[in-house]
Parts: sequence; structure tokens; C-alpha cells
Amino acid sequence: MIHPTPAIVTQGAVRPLPRWALLLLCLAYVVPGFVARAPWKNADITAFGYMLELAQGSTAWLSPSLAGMPPETEGLLPYWLGALALQIAPSWISQEMAARLPFIALLAVTLVATWYGVYYLAKSPGAQPVAFAFGGEALPADYARAMADGGLLALLACLGLAQLSHEITSYLTQLACTALLFFAAAALPYRTALPTAAAALGLIGLVLSGAPTMAALLGTGSALLVLRTPDHEKNSTRAWALALFTMTAMAALLAWKLNLWRWRIVGTAEGAKDWQSLLRLLIWFAWPAWPLAWWTLWRWRHQIFSRAMHRHLLLPLWFTAVTLGATVTTQPADRALLLGLPALAALAAFALPTLRRAIASLIDWFTLLFFSASAITIWVIWLSLQTGVPSKPAANVARLAPAFVPQFSALAFALALAATGAWCALVWWRASRDRAVIWKSLVLPASGATLGWLLLMTLWLPLLDYGRSYRPQMNNLMAVLGPEPGCIVTHGLSRAQVAALQYHGGLSLQPTDGATLPAASDCQWLVADSEAQPPAADIAPSKEWTHIAQLPRPTDKNDQLLVLRRTAPR
Repeated sequence: MIHPTPAIVTQGAVRPLPRWALLLLCLAYVVPGFVARAPWKNADITAFGYMLELAQGSTAWLSPSLAGMPPETEGLLPYWLGALALQIAPSWISQEMAARLPFIALLAVTLVATWYGVYYLAKSPGAQPVAFAFGGEALPADYARAMADGGLLALLACLGLAQLSHEITSYLTQLACTALLFFAAAALPYRTALPTAAAALGLIGLVLSGAPTMAALLGTGSALLVLRTPDHEKNSTRAWALALFTMTAMAALLAWKLNLWRWRIVGTAEGAKDWQSLLRLLIWFAWPAWPLAWWTLWRWRHQIFSRAMHRHLLLPLWFTAVTLGATVTTQPADRALLLGLPALAALAAFALPTLRRAIASLIDWFTLLFFSASAITIWVIWLSLQTGVPSKPAANVARLAPAFVPQFSALAFALALAATGAWCALVWWRASRDRAVIWKSLVLPASGATLGWLLLMTLWLPLLDYGRSYRPQMNNLMAVLGPEPGCIVTHGLSRAQVAALQYHGGLSLQPTDGATLPAASDCQWLVADSEAQPPAADIAPSKEWTHIAQLPRPTDKNDQLLVLRRTAPR
């Protein structure tokens, strides 16, 4: 039985979102979080530490190390990108900003690839709206453009995208490569050269950033779906499917040659507690894309199970299923789920032509209340820190972040004020009259998520830097060590702590082997983690070393450094 498409869309409903507004929204989302902040713990500062070591020539490019410790992940591509940027960046750009430049480009690539992926999926015959008896239905190109706008808005609205997409780690590299492969599989019936290049970059990038299994699964599934594309879309689909199969096989071979295949499936030792945490993650991380994706599965269910193989549904469904499987079986779960957001956004976009007025109104009201309340909270706490009125928020901050000194930035204040004003204008625009365009239900969620992120990265940035970076702890450590401490023996420090010591302190480190001090070391200082095993006292006897200080991170009393000084000559 042939079921008609559930999409009923008029030409008036596919008016494009103004390009200047979409570009400004993307700019407001991408730039904050990359600019003017310190490296955060743990993955961000750790990756930055390896990049610095590579850029300075202190370690090998094929086997980098940080104080003798190899990376926790096998993917070296993000370290190479950051190190190359550090080497070629002009001197007037700070080191942390230079290392972030390739990752700004990767986030931009993710957004662009998602837009074009949804665009080409929406151009497929099975995705087209119902043709009216007397005309007036949406034209294919206009319909595809409006759907792509909706897909990009759905991606920007996802709450879990913000922080992870602004860290210089392998996960952002994997996200961009997944989006490139998604675009390639969506566009191959209509374009050839650019999708082929995107597929090659995406597959190789996934392998080199530590996700060879994702590359193999996503590449194989994409090739099968391209192979099943109806002949009337592209006569050479078999050739392009074979090319995609070949590239996937070559990527898998590359992973084997580089010894990147690893067993990462973990058990659930915590039982129900793990599943509860996973459920909470799934609910908030992909909001609001996942409810819309469920609506898509329901309204397009006949097309999903049709023998015609509607790729505009099956392709994002396959990408989503693979990433959900990785989320359930690997750690960290949120990093795995991140890779599924472009596909979830595509599924969410196909809910828009079938969305009922009541559901659209519910989304608008929930978004309006949630993000407006969040923005008011951010402003009230900032105002309390700056003026002391109201007093309770400032007191709570003083308790959670002792010794934090508020800072005022005229530029940050102006940007936050402009963003808040734009939000108020957008709410007025959305409520002033009924808008027939299909992307209207995602304008407020995407803009609200962008507003919240921008306010956090402007008004709250000094506080977040104080709480999430190692800089305050390193400043306290340098005050204890003095201006010329010489070399430092380290014991039991994590990769993030080592990177912070080298970057914030500029210290020369000599790590222990875990049980004994470095042979022939004349270092006068020893810095150890308070939880190190064996304890620092076991390798630094009191007759030779004196305990000088115990320095916690201001916002985490469990993260403490022990500082000892040599009292007896070696």
C-alpha cells in the first residue's frame, strides 16, 4: 500500500529565514566560549598541554607524551591541528586562542554540513509535500531551504552542544567529521565531487580522532543507503555506493595499520543507577531535538517501513541509532551522544511540516519561560556580584568560590545587553502575529540556547574561569614557589594538572616513576597530588623534605596539591 507523505506545506510556509539573521545567530553561538577564556579542566587543558608539547618540539608527533604520559585517547588529529595552529599563528595571538582557531573552523563546518545535509535530504522525492490539485504547494528548492534552516536551528537548540563543541578535544573533531559524512551521504545523488571529498575527510578524520568503529559503521550504512537510492534520482548510484564502500574499507585499513582498534564497550556495574543517569542525559542533552525526532518517527512511520527506502528518514535514523548504541555501551556517554546531534536535528526538521498548532504553541511557551527565566537568573546573579544587591546570590557565590573577585568588562556587558535586547525583540516578533513558516517553532529554542550560552560566556566568564580552570590554584602555587623555583619534581599528578603546571606556571617538571624520585635530581621542590599512591611522604622522607603547603583548588577542596621543599642536600 502506498501512503501519501504527511507533509502538507504551502509555498507561503517556506519563506526563507533571513540569511543575515541566521549568520548572526551562528556567529553569536560559535564565537563565545572560544574567545577570552582560560583552558578548563579536564579534557580541554589536557589537550592543550599535548598541543603545546608538540608545537615546542618536546615530544614526537606520532607518539606524543606529557611528562612521560601518553594521551588517554588514540586519536592524534586534534593535537596535530592545535600544534600546527600554534606554530603558524602570529605572536600577537595568545597560545590558547591560537590552538582554538582550527576548532572554531570545525564547529563552523559542523553547522554548514548539517544545513546542507538536511537540504539535500529534503530535496529527495519521498520528502516532498503533498501536491495540491490546483497548485500552491511548496516548490522543492524553497521547501528544502526552509527545512535546512529548521535543521540548523534544531542543532543550535540542543542543550548538550554548547560546552562540548567549544572544547579543543577529539570530540569536536569527531563531531565535525560525522557531520561531513552525513552531508556526503545526503548529497551524493545530487552532487559528486564535493560529497566525495567530504566523505573521505569525514572517514579519515573519524579514524585519526579515535573513532574508527564509528567510521566503519556510519560509512557502511551510508553506502548501503546510497546503493538503494531509486534509479530515477541518479543513474550511477551503484558506482558512488561502491566508492563510499571503498573509502570506508580504506579508513578501516588505516585504523588497523595505526593500531587504533580498541575494545571500548563497558559493563554497567552500577546497574539501575547507570541507566537512570543515562536516561537523564538523553532527556536534557538532545532537548528539544529528541521530542521532535519522535514525532517525525510517528508521522512518517509508513515511509520509514516502506520498501521504497526513503533515505531522508533512514539516513539520519541510522546515524542516530549508531550514536545511541555508542552512548549506551561506551564512556563517556555524553561525548558519544554528541556525535548524534546533527542526525537528530535532521529528524527534528522533518517533524516541522507535520507539527500541530498545539504542539508548536507548547514548544514556544516552554522555551519562552525556560530561557527567559534562565537569562533573568544570570543577570540577577551578575548584578549581585557587581553591586551586592540582592545580597544572597553574592553570598552563595562567595561560599562556593571563596576569594573570587568580581570583574567588570564594558565589552562583555554591552554584548550581553545587546543579546538580551535581541531576545526581547524576537519574543515580540514571534508573539505579534501567527507566522506560517515551518521553521518558526525552532526560532525561539535556538535563539534561547544561544542567548543563554552568550550570557554565560560574557557576564559569568570570570566566575566560570575561576571555578573551572586551574589558574587560581597555579597562582597560589607560584606564590609559594617564588620567582625562580628551578625544576620541580612531580608525583601522582594527572595529565590536566601537569598541563596546568607547564602552561600557567611555566615550570620545568621531572616526574617520579610512581615509587621513587628521579635519579640524580637536584630539584628543590616536589609537587604531588594529595590522593597520589603511594603517598608523597613514602617517596620523600621527612628528614630530607619539609611539608610547605597544601593548596586546594578554590572550588574543589578534594583537588589539592602538596608542596614539599628539600631540606637536606642530595
